[in-house]
Amino acid sequence: MKYSLDAFIKDPKIAYFSMEIGVRSDMATYSGGLGVLAGDTIKSTADLKLPVVAVTLLTKKGYFRQELDAYGRQTELPDEFDPQRFMIQLDERVTVRIEGRDVLIGAWVYLVESATSGKVPIFFLDADLAENAPQDREITHCLYGGDNDYRLKQEIVLGIGGTRMLEELGFQIRKYHMNEGHSSLLILELLKRYKKDIEEVWDENLVWDIEKVRSLCVFTTHTPVAAGHDKFSYETVQRIMGDIIPLNAVKEFAGKDSLNLTLLALNLSNYINGVAKKHGEVSKGMFPGYAINAITNGVHSFTWTCESFKRIYDKYLPGWANEPEIFVRVGRIPDNELWEAHMEAKKQLVDYINRETQAGMNYDTFTIGFARRATAYKRADLLFSDIDRLTRMAEGRLQIVYAGKAHPHDESGKQLIQRIYEVKDRLKDKIRIVFLKNYNMDIALKITSGVDVWLNTPLRPLEASGTSGMKAAHNGVPNFSVLDGWWIEGHIEGYSGWAIGPSPDVPADPARDADDLYNKLENIIMPMFYSEKHLWVRIMQNAIGKNAYYFNSHRMMRRYVTEAYIR
Repeated sequence: MKYSLDAFIKDPKIAYFSMEIGVRSDMATYSGGLGVLAGDTIKSTADLKLPVVAVTLLTKKGYFRQELDAYGRQTELPDEFDPQRFMIQLDERVTVRIEGRDVLIGAWVYLVESATSGKVPIFFLDADLAENAPQDREITHCLYGGDNDYRLKQEIVLGIGGTRMLEELGFQIRKYHMNEGHSSLLILELLKRYKKDIEEVWDENLVWDIEKVRSLCVFTTHTPVAAGHDKFSYETVQRIMGDIIPLNAVKEFAGKDSLNLTLLALNLSNYINGVAKKHGEVSKGMFPGYAINAITNGVHSFTWTCESFKRIYDKYLPGWANEPEIFVRVGRIPDNELWEAHMEAKKQLVDYINRETQAGMNYDTFTIGFARRATAYKRADLLFSDIDRLTRMAEGRLQIVYAGKAHPHDESGKQLIQRIYEVKDRLKDKIRIVFLKNYNMDIALKITSGVDVWLNTPLRPLEASGTSGMKAAHNGVPNFSVLDGWWIEGHIEGYSGWAIGPSPDVPADPARDADDLYNKLENIIMPMFYSEKHLWVRIMQNAIGKNAYYFNSHRMMRRYVTEAYIR
């Protein structure tokens, strides 16, 4: 349909590209942390009235809907949604070349509107058009689905198709912000667009206006694991993409042996950053010679604060939602009201768990939460390193809430879920354990606000940032975490939460991590929860006043503006 974008195209914009953007739970356009962070980013840009537009893929069949049998064996089913419920389909079309065919790309627009009157459009790219061949219509169906070819086709649609769509819609773009390397093929489109006057050039290899393209690009890397950076053989590239620009030029920027999308972005971006201070250092080690900065992630405060805490923040900290720095004044909130707000959130979580699983959890038992992607390095089973020890110290005094999906091809992640189920059944009369299926944004808010402590146990230094603990802090839930990612910056031992294992400058030691986890849980954390409620409430206050006030996406976006966008 004809949809007027006049209000958005009159001024230059920052274009934010992300393979996934999660803005609401019932719109299956995200898989986890990366997409939810992107959604929080867009919400903050709307709140702050920043000149931003966003581009992503539609993925009508979503990531997947998770089914778990009695043994915790995961099955993946399509997680379909109807975009017409949420978005408006645009008339405009652009073309990309895939396997020698012209593939038409359309777009749907979803408008993020803020109470501040700020508005940011998100354009969801869609190849499922009647004019396309059947195999091409499927390109934008499934998030992270299919094989390597499917991934490259999606990234052509995102990077090249997205850049062309913005031009077709009439936008002037002053910066292209690539949220991870999935969208970095947009650089090839920019190289094609910006060439020097050929008469000025004595070598045809210098025809590209490298500095112009570089001045337009911002790149955020999220992945401290080499396998997480997309690479494609040049045979695959030529078969699927053809020659958008000559292959020798692509090799100069993206690697001699294969097309490395991260390397392409590193070589042709004016500003590069990791997503926590430690992650910035790790990224420099992975990619020596590049100037990699660090802007620590944050979460959207209003989205990730439960209703009971919103009420007390409105009462005692007016303006908090658009000025999270006000959280530093959390001492204004009386202890009893803070605890009552927490217990309201905890009761809602426990009631939901018991309704969904008949687990028989109760309101007064100390409750640990662990919810994130199920994959080996996150070590969801570290808490079960010594089950006899755990049982001796916590029988009848502990309940645990798990949630998370394993990628369909991640067998070790799937085995982790089965391990949790095995322990759950083994300890059912001693420690109540539940695993909630189909982890999504709604369930995440219930868990991060309703548990008593947020547990995070990654193998250092593989956690780039981690944002679930920031969500917990917004609801007065202290973190108990390995010192990696954001927690290195947010941790004050015994004040805003607790660390697991040694300091970040000491080599990782899984045995020491497990021993420290048990020692602190048995001798510090659980005794305080049950016997020193006034101290516990003080740590809840500190989680809000020392963590939530800083680790939010408003602060994050202000830094992107001053450090990346206006360079």
